[in-house]
Amino acid sequence: MRVRNLGILAHVDAGKTTLTERILFTTGVTHKTGEVHHGTTVTDFDPQERDRGITIFAAAVSCDWNDHRLNLIDTPGHVDFSDEVERSLRVLDGAVAVFDGVAGVEPQSEAVWRKADRYAVPRIAFVNKLDRPGADLEAAVASIRERLGVVPLVVQLPVGREGDLSGVIDLVNDPPAEAAAARKTLEEAVAELHEGALNEISEMSDSTLRAAIQDLTRSRQAVPVLCGSAYRTIGIEALLNAIVDYLPPPDGDPGKPLAALAFKRAGRLTYLRVYDGTITKGDVVWDAGAHRTERIARILRVQADRHTDVDRAVAGDIVAVAGVKAAKAGTTLCDRAHPVLLEAPRVAEPLVSVAVEARTRQDAQRLPPALAALTEEDPSLSVRTDAETGQLLLSGLGELHLEVAVEKLRQTTGLLVTTGRPQVAYRERVAAGVTGVTYRHVKQDGGAGQFAVVTLDVAPAEGTGFTFASTVTGGRVPAEYVRAVEAGCREALAGGPLGGHPVVGLAVTLTDGQTHPKDSSEMAFRAAGRFGLRAALRAATLQVLEPVAEVTVSAPPDALGAVLGDLAARRGQVTDSGVRGVTALVPLAELFGYASRLRSRTHGRGTFTSRPAGYRPAA
Repeated sequence: MRVRNLGILAHVDAGKTTLTERILFTTGVTHKTGEVHHGTTVTDFDPQERDRGITIFAAAVSCDWNDHRLNLIDTPGHVDFSDEVERSLRVLDGAVAVFDGVAGVEPQSEAVWRKADRYAVPRIAFVNKLDRPGADLEAAVASIRERLGVVPLVVQLPVGREGDLSGVIDLVNDPPAEAAAARKTLEEAVAELHEGALNEISEMSDSTLRAAIQDLTRSRQAVPVLCGSAYRTIGIEALLNAIVDYLPPPDGDPGKPLAALAFKRAGRLTYLRVYDGTITKGDVVWDAGAHRTERIARILRVQADRHTDVDRAVAGDIVAVAGVKAAKAGTTLCDRAHPVLLEAPRVAEPLVSVAVEARTRQDAQRLPPALAALTEEDPSLSVRTDAETGQLLLSGLGELHLEVAVEKLRQTTGLLVTTGRPQVAYRERVAAGVTGVTYRHVKQDGGAGQFAVVTLDVAPAEGTGFTFASTVTGGRVPAEYVRAVEAGCREALAGGPLGGHPVVGLAVTLTDGQTHPKDSSEMAFRAAGRFGLRAALRAATLQVLEPVAEVTVSAPPDALGAVLGDLAARRGQVTDSGVRGVTALVPLAELFGYASRLRSRTHGRGTFTSRPAGYRPAA
């Protein structure tokens, strides 16, 4: 059977999960449609998802349509769970991006779109909720064109508007006469990009138009735009046809040596995308990163929280396996005789931390391994011990992310824990560098000693990265010692002199040094690099950076004054404002508790969305 692996992407509340439910119903997987507001959907099966009414964890389901197996992953739309989207996109061949027919492209719509760009994932756009008051397909398409910078190809038109929406018109496959003008507009748009279609511009057949749209979609030169209402099951069959027609099949050969990527860990199950080769139950595979073997005890076809055992998985499949003990998101499993290392999905840096403490001495002993298990399942979480207080700090992508993680900890382990007030992740950056800082690392305690002398220049660097260079000549510092100095400098970046925050945006140059014929070693030069950079940073001028978020607030016109005043009090910088909303850059530390404050200021009529917008100097 032919396969399509695709994700459902969108801003929160655009209708992703409802769309997935209608796809499962239309394809016969379910016989009753679940509803988000009733907590009865297939993919939002976690108790927290049902309580909160949002998707938190990416969930995989499968269905069949027109002799194709569709492997779908319903991804979260909330910015705090964007790493779930990232890990899913890494293993998908295509995606359906869902847009609210009233709001068009929203902040998180754009954020997940850029993630899909990063992984070169072809997409179809589905403009949803066209049955709502104020829905406008043309306006939504315009926002797709302008905000996402893509060529939208409108391949469907709605029948009726808002509450009178009754169906959709297919402009590709034998459209009715009343849609002739819209069909011609589509043909001309396709012909501008596709030579084969241009050759038939005077009289373009349905098959030529369909093939050209397929080429443009798979090459990411254009995006087909479909429309409808998932809630009312309008446009679902046409979307399924478009998925089969336009999105690409997986590229892989079952006969080649195994190459599979783990992209999610959930309890004892590891989720895999098989790129090449075949996995059979009982196989012993090679963990290319850890250089160890793993045994595949079971292979499972996934249907959200339900699983069906299968004997094997082949290239193109997305499955879960049991028995793999050490693999986590980003692990490559392959044939030991043909090792390969696949690119792992990116992991976002944590932005917010909370102190987590156990209430009892017994729970205090169980807490560290429980937190370690939590971070193994979700790589965007991290745990460290505060050097000053000794508290365990759990870090994540946002306040909601941490709330969900702590609640999951309580539910799965029964631990009684309390948390402190959230704290943001600050950074330190050199504003003005220094030159010629010399550090002598000399120790002599009997026997072999340690001797290393380094001279360092430090300066600001572009972005948030770290660069290291050496201008030492005449062999005064051998190459292996230069590498040791760089390693020591990287260790020193973990904590700057202003507050122990990580140092970013730094360029270090090793300009001179001295060695001793007996007492110099890589260890000594590594220590000299670490302590030398710390000394140079203390001599330089540094500034503290704080994370900021782009916040978009929607509120009635009579409440905008209160919203603007509150944003100003939170050190927000307004970047755009209109009749019904405002966008501002706000320090992340000022957004804790903002949802309840906004409800109070707008008498329950205001809503907001936010997304990370980098760092800026702290006030």
